[in-house]
Amino acid sequence: MSGHSKWANIKRQKGAADAVRAKIFTKLGREIQIAVRMGGADPNSNSKLRDVIAKCKANNMPNDNIQRSIKKASGETDGSNYEEITYEGYGPGGVAVICECTTDNRNRTAGDLRHYFDKFGGNLGQSGCVSFMFNKKGVIVIEKDDKIDEETLMMEALDAGAEDFDSDDNCYEIVTDPSDFSAVREALEAKGYEFIEAEVSMIPTTTTKLTDPEQIKFMDKLIEALEDLDDVSNVYHSWEQEE
Repeated sequence: MSGHSKWANIKRQKGAADAVRAKIFTKLGREIQIAVRMGGADPNSNSKLRDVIAKCKANNMPNDNIQRSIKKASGETDGSNYEEITYEGYGPGGVAVICECTTDNRNRTAGDLRHYFDKFGGNLGQSGCVSFMFNKKGVIVIEKDDKIDEETLMMEALDAGAEDFDSDDNCYEIVTDPSDFSAVREALEAKGYEFIEAEVSMIPTTTTKLTDPEQIKFMDKLIEALEDLDDVSNVYHSWEQEE
């Protein structure tokens, strides 16, 4: 769940160990709770919940877990009250980093983030310090398959309202305006396509390439540490990684 870095991170998610997968499901459960609190437990009338469910399915979260999370969110039995908050900062070499969090304790979350930014050669900044370097876009990624005709998929995506269509050796990537994301995703879902990523992401407008081995090592450790935090839902960055 590290945002827009396409196949490199998708492969890591697909091969995630059980412990990592359980952590991802816990984070998704928090997103479900927030969506239910904002718009109710019925996905038919709650577009945000529909989008979160699609994200859950892209991360291979079983339907039983999804329904259980929705019921739990409806009952609010554990008394938790999560909120969404975004933190921004710089990693080694000036790499821009955005962390989207769901937390019930802002002080704990900010302290944990500051600790890791400091530990790995970066610094946690003020709100807005790097977000201007990113565009918010809907991103849908579909794994390449002999059964999928690229031209047909491209036309169906564009007809549904997608802004852009791209492909590489492993997958197709569809980019939408955030306001069109749900409509495009639902149109493709109705045609039977399955997604390996489907969410609104922060896309860097420019990227930073690191050449210093120490900075590369620290940047990798920073991302890993941030993603491992329970309060962090998504990590976006401008690091130009080698695939």
